[in-house]
Amino acid sequence: MIQELFQIDKEIFYFLNHKIANPIFDFLMPFVTKDVNLRVFLFLIWLGFVIFGGKRGRIIAILLIPAIAISDQLSSHIIKPIVGRIRPCHELDNVRLLVGCGSGFSFPSSHAVNSFTVATLISKFYKKYAIYLFSLAFLISFSRVYVGVHYPLDVLAGMMLGVVVGFAIVYSWLYINELVKNKFGKKVEEENLQ
Repeated sequence: MIQELFQIDKEIFYFLNHKIANPIFDFLMPFVTKDVNLRVFLFLIWLGFVIFGGKRGRIIAILLIPAIAISDQLSSHIIKPIVGRIRPCHELDNVRLLVGCGSGFSFPSSHAVNSFTVATLISKFYKKYAIYLFSLAFLISFSRVYVGVHYPLDVLAGMMLGVVVGFAIVYSWLYINELVKNKFGKKVEEENLQ
């Protein structure tokens, strides 16, 4: 069963890495997947929340810090070493490699985990932008297969893990916020009554 799943994963990888190849994607996907571009883009979004986002934006900016730290550490330093899956660019023949292969493991895709964590977190506060946030996260995730550094299952697992981490951060904040509000809100009410 597992072997059949891995075989299907390889076939889908070759389809996405070879069959749909075109000059537009060959230009766009390496740009989309490049770490420096993603970090600059994320920093600008974070800065925008801090400067222009008001209270809601500053809450998002604060939550993005542990969200990205947790999602990245979980995927890169915990799950990848445990699973130990080799990247397709190190394992398969005839891979169209459009960026450096990287020396780390493949499963799950940290790009997918991080981008879906961010999309999930922000979309909980700005629901009307959810389609754009998840479309961008999907594009970043898809780019990892297209450029030859991840299998489709790596990306799919990363997407799911990112959604879970995003929801966990949001609901943890809501829970803590409610506890603090109940505890300190009651004290304020009691002081006002005296």
